[in-house]
Amino acid sequence: MAYQKEVSQVVTEFMSMMTQKCGEDHADWAVNFNACFANTLETTVERLEDQTTFLLTGDIPAMWLRDSTAQVRPYLVLAEKDPAIADMIAGLIERQCQFICLDPYANAFNKEANGAGHQSDLTEMNPWIWERKYEIDSLCYPMQLSYLFWKATGRTDHFNETFRAAVKKVIEVWVVEQDHSQSPYTFERETDRKEDTLTRQGRGPEIVPTGMTWSGFRPSDDACIYGYLVPSNMFAVVVLRYLSEIYHVVFHEEDRVKAFEKLKQEIQSGLEAHAIVQNKEGQRVYAYEVDGKGNYNIMDDSNVPNLLSAPYLGYLDASDEVYQATRRTILSSENPYFYEGQYARGIGSSHTPENYIWPIALAMEGLTATDKKEKERILDLLVACDAGTHLMHEGFDVDNPNNYTREWFSWANMMFCELVMDYFDIRVKK
Repeated sequence: MAYQKEVSQVVTEFMSMMTQKCGEDHADWAVNFNACFANTLETTVERLEDQTTFLLTGDIPAMWLRDSTAQVRPYLVLAEKDPAIADMIAGLIERQCQFICLDPYANAFNKEANGAGHQSDLTEMNPWIWERKYEIDSLCYPMQLSYLFWKATGRTDHFNETFRAAVKKVIEVWVVEQDHSQSPYTFERETDRKEDTLTRQGRGPEIVPTGMTWSGFRPSDDACIYGYLVPSNMFAVVVLRYLSEIYHVVFHEEDRVKAFEKLKQEIQSGLEAHAIVQNKEGQRVYAYEVDGKGNYNIMDDSNVPNLLSAPYLGYLDASDEVYQATRRTILSSENPYFYEGQYARGIGSSHTPENYIWPIALAMEGLTATDKKEKERILDLLVACDAGTHLMHEGFDVDNPNNYTREWFSWANMMFCELVMDYFDIRVKK
């Protein structure tokens, strides 16, 4: 049962308001905003018979915990006024928490136990799981959505037993993965693409305990080079702060709050001790990944959480000196995935071809910019490089935007919408 092929009056009115705000000067923004904002509701959202919500990531018939959160985040500004939108998001939170309870190491799931996806991977698969690449952010995003939904609507009915069970799973995994040598998780895929599998019989490169929590894969679904993924640990710190507030204000369970705070401080201490390194100019910057043994890589990836997104996530202020030095570094040739060409410049990914940059990364560059003119430049660029589709793609060639990956990518569409909203000072409550 699809949610609604025709968007609601509240959504339509919001799109009209955004069109008016764009005005004649930015009429092309409005065209793309309306196409992208409606597209997710019209093509990816499905309300199931149990009143939970399943979201397709786009052109892949599965739901990613990460993507599904990002796909609905801009709708949170409407959830207070539109009960249908609010119920759709609450249904998504319930479905996400069910999936975490099913397997907290999986990143993408099927609508039903149909055995679709990567069933031949060498890990503990089951018919519900599309893919079982463990990524910290896959656990962060549903917790973030639960918190933001509470802030946007005041509702607490989603803080139910499924949510509590999911939180328990999240914390258990993060604690276990502080010492990955004790982890039950392994992952191998029979493939020539090294980014799709883990080394050492599926355990990944060697690391030593730091207080941070281990991740097998990046938000790009590509394998980590070093096991401590810095932006995802930053995200975990923020989410643990959210959980502390929820369990203090809603559940009044101070023992649980103390446990969250302990883990948060351990991860934060690990970040402070190991994540800050020196770039080529000798400036203090955040590494993208570290191993606790002194090895690190200076780079950023286009997928969120990335280093660029640290202020967006709420980990630090955009004016932070180390963040600003990091930002300058990753938006330069020192980042091996920063590409500049005839039509655009920005951050790409190991997940897509060389010289392809991602609208998601461009939108994040805009969302974390402190200069409104810079936000405007990026919005103009995103519209100019949509290959005439009025939608965002996964990545596009900086020398020919008509060459792109993924015709249909809902996460990118909604990141564009969020940047347009941000430009006009419309933001999700935190």
